[in-house]
Amino acid sequence: MSFFRKKKASKEITIEELNEKLENKRNLVGISAKVCSILAIIMSLFHLYSSGFSMLPQMQHRAIHLAFALALTFLVFPSSKKYKDRVPLFDWAIVIFSLGTGAYLVLDYLNIVMRAGDPLMRDLVLGAITILTVLEASRRTMGWPLVIVSSIFLLYAIFGHLIPGELGHRPYGLDRIIEHMFLTSEGIYGVAIYVTSTFVFVFILLGSFLTETGGAQAFIDLAFSITGRYRGGPAKAAVVGSGLMGTISGSSFANVAGTGTFTIPLMKSVGYKPEFAGGVEAASSSGGQIMPPIMGAAAFIMAEMTGVPYGKLIVHAAIPAVLYYLAVFLMVDIEAAKMGLKGLTKDKLPSFIETIKKGGFLLLAPLSIVYMLLAGYSPIKASFSAVMLVIVASFIRKETRLNLHKFLRALELGAKGALSVIVACAVAGLIVGTVTLTGIGLKFADLIITISKGSLYPALVLTMLASIIMGMGMPTTALYIILGSMVAPAIVKMGVPVVAAHLFIFYFGCMASVTPPVALSSYLAASIAKADPVKTALNGLKLALAAFILPFIFALEPKLLLLDTNISDAAIATTTAVLGVIAMASCIENYFFGVLNVFQRFCLGVAALSMIYPEIYTDLLGLGLIVAIYLTQKLKRKLHGDSASGKVHHSINSAAQAREEYKND
Repeated sequence: MSFFRKKKASKEITIEELNEKLENKRNLVGISAKVCSILAIIMSLFHLYSSGFSMLPQMQHRAIHLAFALALTFLVFPSSKKYKDRVPLFDWAIVIFSLGTGAYLVLDYLNIVMRAGDPLMRDLVLGAITILTVLEASRRTMGWPLVIVSSIFLLYAIFGHLIPGELGHRPYGLDRIIEHMFLTSEGIYGVAIYVTSTFVFVFILLGSFLTETGGAQAFIDLAFSITGRYRGGPAKAAVVGSGLMGTISGSSFANVAGTGTFTIPLMKSVGYKPEFAGGVEAASSSGGQIMPPIMGAAAFIMAEMTGVPYGKLIVHAAIPAVLYYLAVFLMVDIEAAKMGLKGLTKDKLPSFIETIKKGGFLLLAPLSIVYMLLAGYSPIKASFSAVMLVIVASFIRKETRLNLHKFLRALELGAKGALSVIVACAVAGLIVGTVTLTGIGLKFADLIITISKGSLYPALVLTMLASIIMGMGMPTTALYIILGSMVAPAIVKMGVPVVAAHLFIFYFGCMASVTPPVALSSYLAASIAKADPVKTALNGLKLALAAFILPFIFALEPKLLLLDTNISDAAIATTTAVLGVIAMASCIENYFFGVLNVFQRFCLGVAALSMIYPEIYTDLLGLGLIVAIYLTQKLKRKLHGDSASGKVHHSINSAAQAREEYKND
């Protein structure tokens, strides 16, 4: 707990405290709390200065970045519940070691460069301990999955020469492996740590400043002021608000914890079932990672791995992300129509004008990121400028103004909020280091091609399964780094454009958080909604289904990513995809201007897949089926009146009654 935190008069739990309970963080008090806060503030100030003014040589900058992150991790996260309320001596020892190792790499930097390939014994000892430290930090922040995977890769680097056939490699000594992981830019201090140390950290810092100034709440208030008065308004606001917040936070889990505590109770209050409300929040929050302009840490790493400038990458990713949220939005609307739900009354909604006056100007910061990236500025400058804009804009109104307490708190929470991302990228560096050292990435890609017999469709399915299975319980950023270096090259070899291939695995990595049996975001939403976890996870999966189809669309038809196309072709591809998404949402929810029979539902499912597949004949088939079902629904309503429309609760004013009667139906 921060020593900057003010005492609360009420017993109401804060979002920060909820996160601490969910992530098993320490209850820091006294000297340990002060040391942790001071380290976090210094870390944030270091990154702000580096991004805005002058940055050290990359290896030195990365060493300081990771040293602070590891030191804070061992202060914030206990090794077990036994040490929940105190920092034991061995954790203090690791804190000192982490900071000392960072100092060693900075001060002895030139000598390390000069003796490349001929490390000293102290280099190897420090390297071995650092590798173990990174693995333990990963276990504390994210559990065992990533530790197990990275350990398997390290064992492969050590013993892989004993494996016969194509998957084997030539022998490497422990000294060679440790040097590769610790003293080069191919291992722990590789591209992933480069990205987190330059602009990802500052983007996370931007989120903490928005929270302290009220900009984060402005996202939610703005969403409610726009959508809250329509049927199912709170759920639609949750979709919009969680999507906006998700693109800033880059973490579906953190987004559910942050916005779900507000949106889920409101959805329940107007009549949505708890399981559906939790599913809406989980699906909306998970989609934030695929929505430009920020898209979380993995998108910045994607820009580095693909060589595509980030400003162009967000343009390519825009249309599929909008289609995903359109699908979720439509299913929420259809569910409200089926249940006869109404929106909130005007007196219960924030005023759009008042929201803009109170804190809407703070939203200029995220918009400035889009402008600067499209204008050709680097993500480093864009992130720094956005933070400065929030700080300056906060002084426009007294309610949003940053005083010293809020400023220091934003710096502290920004550093603490970045820890899991930094640690995930560090441990993923061990995996990437193994891939570059042994060449297993190319061998794995060849294996996928061999199993799929050179056919793209089976290869895409295999890639999807690998992405989802490996993503269960693993952070999106670390998962993308692994799959981007091992799996993406396989489908690139089969003719899928590089951007499409990497977005393909990125989508499925993001959706692993709502895919049972390890649907972490859905389970968290269920705990907030006091709902059945399995039913909540199934609802989240249903609502996120578009994200399981869209990657196949743009892998087969890159026009949806605005790749190698003109305006007219892109418009046609987008229009047919929109119609396909509408058909898919109606098929899943069993409602299209009225309740569907089995045959109509089947036809809409065929129409959805037909419109999604990029061919003129399939588009015409899908369009014909949609028109035919629409006409039959309209004719049925004309013959039988409004009762045939399938509005289950046409004349019910009470949301509670609507819910009960819908359950009985």
